[in-house]
Amino acid sequence: MLNTILITLLIVAISLGLLGLKVFFVRGGKFPNGHVSGNPIFKERGISCAQSQDREARNKPRFSFRDVEQTLNDSMN
Repeated sequence: MLNTILITLLIVAISLGLLGLKVFFVRGGKFPNGHVSGNPIFKERGISCAQSQDREARNKPRFSFRDVEQTLNDSMN
């Protein structure tokens, strides 16, 4: 039982060390941004994450009945 725990802790420590090589040993090193908004290809295509899209939709002003009525009247003329 103790051997299993020690082996598991050793594997986790080695994994964290390998994941953090750039952070620990390179000056100014940092973990890569794995977020959708951090990907330049997605930015170029205008793709953002669901949280950002939701935030933008909540901040967008809602339409008024006057706008709807004007749009309907414009489409009938």
